[in-house]
Amino acid sequence: MSDLITLTINGKSIQTEEGETILNVARANDIFVPAVCYLTRCSPTLACRLCLVEADGKQVYSCNAKVKEGMAVTTETENIQKERRAIMEVYDVNHPLQCGVCDQSGECELQNYSLYMKVDSQSYTIKDVARPAANWGVMKYDPGLCIVCEKCVTVCKDMIGSNALSTVKRGSDAIEKTFKDTMPKDAYAMWNKLNKSLIGFEEDNCTDCGECISVCPVGALVSSDFQYKSNAWELSRVPAANPHSSDCAFMYYETKHTSLEDATPKIYRVTNEHHYSTINGAARFGYDFENRVESKDLEAFKNAVEAFNKAKAIKFNSYITNEEALILQKIADKTGAKLVNKDAYNYKKFLNAYSETSGQSLYSSSLTQVHDSNFVISVGSYLKSDLPSARYAMNNTVLTNKGSALYFHPISDPVIEKIGKKGKTTEFIYHKPLAEESVLYLILSKFGKDLPENVQSYIDSLKETRKKTITETVKETVIEIVKDEETGEEKEVKKVVPKKQEKEIEYEYTKLLDNIGQDENLLDTIDTLIGKVDTYSLMLGEDLITHPNSENLAKLCGLIDRYTDFSIVIIPSQTNTLGVSLICDIEADAEGFTVGYNEKADFQLSALGDGDLDMPALNQQEGTFTNIDKKIITTNAALAYKGYTLNDIANEVLGDDIEYTIEYTELLPISSGYKAIEFDKLPNYFGNDRVEYRGYDLIVNETSKKTEVSDANIELLEAAENETIIYRANPINQFNEFTAIAHEFAENLQSGIFASKELLEKLELSEGDSALVNSNGVELNLNVYCDNQIAGDIAYVSTFQKDLDTRSLFDTYRYSKAVIKKA
Repeated sequence: MSDLITLTINGKSIQTEEGETILNVARANDIFVPAVCYLTRCSPTLACRLCLVEADGKQVYSCNAKVKEGMAVTTETENIQKERRAIMEVYDVNHPLQCGVCDQSGECELQNYSLYMKVDSQSYTIKDVARPAANWGVMKYDPGLCIVCEKCVTVCKDMIGSNALSTVKRGSDAIEKTFKDTMPKDAYAMWNKLNKSLIGFEEDNCTDCGECISVCPVGALVSSDFQYKSNAWELSRVPAANPHSSDCAFMYYETKHTSLEDATPKIYRVTNEHHYSTINGAARFGYDFENRVESKDLEAFKNAVEAFNKAKAIKFNSYITNEEALILQKIADKTGAKLVNKDAYNYKKFLNAYSETSGQSLYSSSLTQVHDSNFVISVGSYLKSDLPSARYAMNNTVLTNKGSALYFHPISDPVIEKIGKKGKTTEFIYHKPLAEESVLYLILSKFGKDLPENVQSYIDSLKETRKKTITETVKETVIEIVKDEETGEEKEVKKVVPKKQEKEIEYEYTKLLDNIGQDENLLDTIDTLIGKVDTYSLMLGEDLITHPNSENLAKLCGLIDRYTDFSIVIIPSQTNTLGVSLICDIEADAEGFTVGYNEKADFQLSALGDGDLDMPALNQQEGTFTNIDKKIITTNAALAYKGYTLNDIANEVLGDDIEYTIEYTELLPISSGYKAIEFDKLPNYFGNDRVEYRGYDLIVNETSKKTEVSDANIELLEAAENETIIYRANPINQFNEFTAIAHEFAENLQSGIFASKELLEKLELSEGDSALVNSNGVELNLNVYCDNQIAGDIAYVSTFQKDLDTRSLFDTYRYSKAVIKKA
């Protein structure tokens, strides 16, 4: 933490960290300073200039100016008021008067600030030019409404990392010269830029997260699906958590009646607090996956109770709440059934092995800490699809914190390469599958301090001295004969000139680089990247968790946590994978009669409406998740559910009389780090000080510290001439069977095998073909798609459809060798 300093704002004495901006300090202390273009977690653009304040008698932009010891700040002066008023008048020039039908009306910052600045007349005019609207997939852009505040550009660059938006030039009439002499200078400068600019869009870079829609202060960027569906003031906001991924990011379901004829509540859109939290496209657009049930089916309920009482196994996934997980554990304890959840089983096994060497029951870091670090490494996660918010955190590290990053993964990803400057602030290493062990040993070798003797001995055994020839430039003195122009006499002149020469040098090499497909230049690149780094983060993904040597990898990660400066995040692969792994005793598989909860089984409970007894979907439930930041996060029901719940079944099986599922919240296991706190007493908001007041943090317990690990596996997964490596992953914004039925995704559902353009050409396939994919003793007929956002010779196979068992193409590991041919 930086040193604290003291300053005054409007006469109020304030203590804050050195290096913070005036605007953030003012807001944290409930002092209002207007700003249209500024986003709290991104770099300032100085586009709107409304945030003018006076600091020590000098007018500065508070979004960019840093606080100093003893500084005296005044947020309003007569001149500042004139500037702000003129700026708002400029924003209103030629802005269409269509507030009655604009989607942003009622929550429009242009409306709000025009009223706040008391803009009741117009001093400036200019002839308007045609600016046609554009359809950009999930969003629509109306340049006539755009005030070019650059928020969308900034969030796409600094937070998301896609760089899909930019300011571009447009044609316009020139501003009358008289305005330059008569109007306030900042207002004129802002107008001069506004009059020449629009927002441009690069479709191939976009990942359809919709964050640009969220940050737009006017109605220029709107959801294509939401446009003209409702006024903002008609909608009711229900605070919730992202149900599709483990960030469990804060969001609102916004609901109202379906129509004048139908009073049934309906979700119209999802929004977020963009200054504090970012949500991915699945959360924003995959919201209407509810299970509409109008009455309770008593006969089906009785059958469900009977099924649970005789079940040998209960099969479920991790898209459930903590409370549901606890209910399943209690039922299993009562009936003797085994709980089967492969996702949570693999994660729990990995976490337990990690704890053996780290000395802690949980990993040491969080995505919040990754955001705040200045050097991050990602290993074993296809960040773009696995957990977009982890990609956002890496991007934030590089751009906003002026840090650097390393990305290790087998799939070549042009989108992730948009982060930073390759070779200067970022490096992307595309290795072969099964090389992850060598990557972790390389991290230990490069960053480890006082390593255990057995580990250091193994690392040293892989080192060798090699020689190579380099070309270097040296200075050489030469003598030239020069003729004097006046006398004609010749004389000798000494000159120093550069000369290139070859030189043989010795250097230390590690064979770990061979396994990763790299050479000694990678170590030099790492040295360049870490420069003045002081905060290190390591993100670990599902490729490690499902690796054949996952337990050894986990132990290596624990040693990295103990013996390097890295703090570690182990990314949970589903929404509540961490919670389920902590709450439940889980098996990888079991035999006998099986009850499935949103999984195929002999008797199925399903929130998809395709089972023997209907269950509520996550947007119809109250409860908690345990998110990637090791916080217990609340979510609320956006829509009512009129059928039976898992709690009803538990009451019958356990002989209890618990009215609401959330009564289990305070019963979550204290031994696993939970606290006995009632659901309704859990906070769920962000403060102006940018602190997240949501739920509570898990308690981390100390464990024994071991150092035993195995050597790195040097046998890589390589395809034969007639084979292709396939990878178990989903396309962007598809996570599960629930995102698949959300109407914005269901309309253009793409499920099957995805490959780069060059790989499709190699396989003699085209988008729209069907392909027979044979792997792991299974052959499936899959639809073929071209993914323009990947490169290389690895294809990925989607797994989000419940009725298409593509997971059977793989063993535990996410990679497999397949024979692919046109059907």
